[in-house]
This record gives sequence, C-alpha cells and structure tokens, in this order.
Amino acid sequence: MSEILHELLCASEKAACIARACRQEEALFQLLIEEKKEDERNKKFLTDFKTLADVLVQEVIKHDLGKKFPGLEKNVRGEESNEFTNEHEEKIIVEVCSTEEETASLLQKVLDNNKAAAKTLARAVHQEVTLKDLALDADNVSIPLDNIAVWVDPIDSTYQYIKGSEDIKPVKGIYPKGLQCVTVLIGVFLLDTGHPIMGVINQPFAVKDPVTLRWKSQLYWGVSYMGSNICSGNPDNKTRCVSQQSSTTGDNSYAAVTSSAETKDVLKALLVVCGENLHFAAGAGYKCLCVIQGLVDFYLFSEDTTFKWDSCAPHAILKSLGGGILNLSECIKSANKKPCNRPHILYNSEEEEAKGADRWANKGGLVAYRSEQHLEDFIDIFTKNLP
Repeated sequence: MSEILHELLCASEKAACIARACRQEEALFQLLIEEKKEDERNKKFLTDFKTLADVLVQEVIKHDLGKKFPGLEKNVRGEESNEFTNEHEEKIIVEVCSTEEETASLLQKVLDNNKAAAKTLARAVHQEVTLKDLALDADNVSIPLDNIAVWVDPIDSTYQYIKGSEDIKPVKGIYPKGLQCVTVLIGVFLLDTGHPIMGVINQPFAVKDPVTLRWKSQLYWGVSYMGSNICSGNPDNKTRCVSQQSSTTGDNSYAAVTSSAETKDVLKALLVVCGENLHFAAGAGYKCLCVIQGLVDFYLFSEDTTFKWDSCAPHAILKSLGGGILNLSECIKSANKKPCNRPHILYNSEEEEAKGADRWANKGGLVAYRSEQHLEDFIDIFTKNLP
C-alpha cells in the first residue's frame, strides 16, 4: 500500500509541475486551450475547455503508474481524451514517449511547431520527482493490484486554471475562486465493489514564494481499507487529519460550502441552516478539500455536474476521517426514516442510457461530510427547509 501511495503522490507532484510549467508564459498558455466537443462538455458552463496540460497530466499519471506497476495503467480512468487537434486541424494522440526528445517532437506537432515550448513541457514530463520526509504508515495494509482502478482529474477547476487569478483573498480560510482552487485529484477504488480506498489531492498553486514568486504545492492523502484508516496531517499519521471539533457555531448552525450555480431553493434552505457560515468556492475538488481541512462541515451540491473523477480522491480521504460522500437526493428521500440507509457513492459503474461525460456523473448531487453524527442533524434540518 505504501508503494502505491508513494507513486500516487509523486505522480500528483509531477502533474503539479506540468501545470505550473504551462502557465509560465501567457503566449504559450494561449496555445494550450482547445474547446471541448459537445459530448465532453460540462453542462455547468457555457464554455468549457480542456487544455494540453490536462491531457499531459493524465497521460503522465497513467504512464508512471504503469511503469511502476505493470498493468495498472489499463485501469487508469480520467476526464480527458488524449486526442488533441492542433491549429492545422491535425488530430494527434498525446502520450508519453520513451525519451524526452521523442515526447518533445510529438508535442511540437500539437504546439504548431513551437520547439521551445515543446521542449519545456517534455522536460517536465520526463523529470524525476522525489518527495522527502513522507511518513506513509501503510505497510501493514495490502491490496490486490488486479482489483483496483484509478480515477484521475488532471486539473480540476480548469476555468480557474485558465483565468489564473492570483490575488484572491480567502474568506474565513476559503478561496471563492483563483488558482488556489485548482487541484490534481487521484483516487483509487475497488473494481468489484466500487468503494474508494485511497486518495491524493495536490494543490499546485497553494503557496506563492514572496521572493522567487514561484508557486509550491500542498499535498493531502488518505487510505481507508479493511478497517485501516490512515491520513496525512499528523506526525504519526494514525489519527484524524483535522480536529474532531465541529465547525458549528450554534445548536442548529453548520458551516457549508457550495457552488454559486446551486438552485435557489437549495440555497434558501442552506441559508437557514448555515446563515453567515455558507460559503461559495470554485472546483468540486477544492470544495471537498475545504471539508477535509475542517474549514466547513459540509460540501453540498444538488446538480448532476460533478463526476466520478471529481469525487473519488476526496471521498477516500474523507472516509479515512470517518466521513464520506453520499448521494444528496437519496439523503433527502431518507430523511427522518429509521433505520436510515445512506450508501456511499460508488465508482465502478456508469449511468445507464447516459452519453459522453454524463455516463460518470454523480446523479442526484452529492454531500461531502466529516461526521456521521453531524450529517444526521444537518440533513434533517436542511430537508425541513426545502419547499
């Protein structure tokens, strides 16, 4: 387990390096944007983009995991297609080649013969990433490689990545938008049951060095498997990453984060429950991270525009904390029913009759949480205030 987790963390950091490399020059960055096809588009946005950075990151993660664990690359799933169309309408399959020179030559075709840009990206793709001082206390946990698969969101919150706001101030520790909302998400789940068991979240733009003006990553991880729950954040990694204390500020007041695209009815109910402790932020991965960090008690979203690649990694981390991610619609239906059966979101099956990205949508919305006890109370109050 430690070996797999270590590779996931290294892969996420290499992904972060690629994401940062793609933003170093504005002229280069403009070359990396391509509008998604209709069946790939996220319904939440009028215009949704994929970037070469997305594709590169996904292919690097697949390549590096397969190199360390042969065969695992076949079970790496993600949001992006690795087919990219350059300015000459030439379709190119983006992949990691055997050498840096070969990868640069391939990327040069994507980048309209921009040799310097291709070399820069190829160097980032083939660099060796080492992470020091990682206490990955998971040696006593063993999982069969033939029963796991990986969901990857190479750059979650692509719009914020493209827009690139760097001077956004946090509200009670939460960034409503900006580069801090960008995350790399890598989640491992069991093929037979669909349960998430391991997750890594990397914030490529977490901290900006005031001297060098370079961005640094922040890493979060968690493992929840066969009764073992281990996560980052503590020296011994054997206790919960965040405080057990709730973010509540009153008897019936919880802190929650959601999307500005949430429906009016849901927002009205959330305001009753949360009051001034209702926050808005970009990126499904980042909003889940706010729950993991203990900045809020819940992340709730009722629309069908989050996907398996958005939620798998944070779900595993939340499980290691004693929480999880559930189908919001099912939670509302089962409110006040005893016994209450609220199954976690699963990651091994697609939505029937759906097409494109919608096959892997979290239908019915989701609610991410840290505490089972607080969840019961929250759902009851929230449901009572829905029209």
